[in-house]
Amino acid sequence: MNAFIFMPIALLTLFLGCTAIYLASPNQRWLARPLPGRPAYLGGVLLLALGWFALRQTLQGVTASFVFLTFLMLVFSLQPYIGALLHKGGKR
Repeated sequence: MNAFIFMPIALLTLFLGCTAIYLASPNQRWLARPLPGRPAYLGGVLLLALGWFALRQTLQGVTASFVFLTFLMLVFSLQPYIGALLHKGGKR
């Protein structure tokens, strides 16, 4: 039962944390202007910590850390491509 509750919560909070950090970057392509730096970074780091804690409720520590880092690599790698798809053919 724990896995059915904490795993989706963990993945969602990790995605939102990565997105908050990405949207604070001046090179992001999702929004016309980046989010304010410090609050977005702080919120992103807090969401990442909550996501790791939720993973830790379901998985062992080493496994939770591996899933955490792998998911972060996946999301941070895909976000620039999502931004390019959102603005395909249009100018910023």
